Amino acid sequence: MARLPRINIANIPQHIIQVGHNNLNCFFDDEDYEFYLASLQKAAEQYDVDLHAYVLMPNAIQMVATPNIANGISSMMQSLGRRYVQYVNHRYQRSGTLWGGRYKSSVIDSEAYLLTCYRYVELKPMHEGIVESPELYEWSSFNHHTGRKKSKILEDHRLYLALGDTYEERANEYSKLFRYEFDRGLLTYIAETIKLGQVLGGDQFTENIEKIANHRVRPLKRGRPKKKSKPTTA
Repeated sequence: MARLPRINIANIPQHIIQVGHNNLNCFFDDEDYEFYLASLQKAAEQYDVDLHAYVLMPNAIQMVATPNIANGISSMMQSLGRRYVQYVNHRYQRSGTLWGGRYKSSVIDSEAYLLTCYRYVELKPMHEGIVESPELYEWSSFNHHTGRKKSKILEDHRLYLALGDTYEERANEYSKLFRYEFDRGLLTYIAETIKLGQVLGGDQFTENIEKIANHRVRPLKRGRPKKKSKPTTA
């Protein structure tokens, strides 16, 4: 299947994933995670991107972010990728690629899926069997959103802010979203959407994105087009 054009529209959140080359580790100790987060903060500020949620896994990163300018996320990821690869190559006396190709992304219908994407990202260490509970994983935004530890690199989205009038109220309401197991079908849907670089949203939202982007964002249906039936004669 041909790769769809990347969508770079201002003010619409995106789910972003980048994986290590051949699924190999790209973080090796705490200093690496700390350097990446510091670099992410700088790049987000430089290219006017609001970071809402993230997780740094040993072999991958995921985040939810909103660009305030067109191409903000692509510029941020390019700058961040170069800076981190240079750091790793210098520190570990290595050369060659670190990431398994370019990052993948999908735009999000925020009203329907934004907080669901937060949960998808922050539950990843638990779903991968790294920890038994998400608050035990240090390198994610979960503890910020649930009131355990504020993060300086995050910009709260309006939908998270709408959960309550204070940080404590918002954290309590957000924590309630984790009382129930994540629907398996929804997990698969989000994973497939980001894998294919498609839109995480319904038909109307997708149509609106296509109008704004001025190009197709849905894959063409496979198979030959149906033949038009010949008009019958009386």
